[in-house]
Amino acid sequence: MKTEAAKAVKTFVDISRKEFDDFTNTIQDNTFEKAADIILNAKDKGNRVHITGIGKPSHVAEYVASLLSSTGTPTYYLHGTEAVHGSCGQLVPGDAVICISNSGETSELKATVTAVKNNGCNVIAVTGNPQSWLAKNSDACLFAGVKQEGGPLNRAPRSSILAEIFVLQGLSVALQVSRGLTPKEYVKWHPGGTLGQLRENEK
Repeated sequence: MKTEAAKAVKTFVDISRKEFDDFTNTIQDNTFEKAADIILNAKDKGNRVHITGIGKPSHVAEYVASLLSSTGTPTYYLHGTEAVHGSCGQLVPGDAVICISNSGETSELKATVTAVKNNGCNVIAVTGNPQSWLAKNSDACLFAGVKQEGGPLNRAPRSSILAEIFVLQGLSVALQVSRGLTPKEYVKWHPGGTLGQLRENEK
C-alpha cells in the first residue's frame, strides 16, 4: 500500500474512533423510550413496522428490517422513492415507519415522509440533525450524529452510517427485551447455521 493511502487509512481509523466514542456518549438510558413505545403500541393494535431511507441509508434500512424481524419485531423494508409511486400501499393507518437520513433534509425522503404521514402512520426519525425537517416532522427522533465522516473529502457516508446502524441496533435490543424473546423462539426463526442450535445453558 502506498504511503499516502496508508496515512489516509490511519486518519480514517483515528477519526472514526473519536466520532464513534463521541456519539455513543450521547446515548442516555431513555434514548429509545419514545421510539420503542410507538412501535410497541403499533404492534399491540395489530399494526406493522416499516423502515426506509435514501441512498446509503436505504441499505441500513434493509439490514435493520432483517435484524428487527429476527429478534421479535417483524419489520418491512419500504423503498425510499417507490413509496410515492404506489409502495405506500403496504401501509395502513397506525403503522410505524422508521425513516433514516443523516441530514434530515433529503428531498426524496421529505416526499416519502409526507406520503407516509398522509397515510396515517407514525414516523420515527433517525438523523444526525435534530433540528432538521425530518426531525421536526417525526413523532420520535433518534439522534445519530457525527461531525466527520472519516474519508479524504468528508463526504461519503462512513461514520454517520456507523452511528445510524448502532442507534437502531440499540432500539432492537430495547424491543427484544420488551417482547421477552426466548432462546427457543430465536432458534425456531434461525433453523440454519450455528444460530439455529440451543446452547448448553439454554436447554
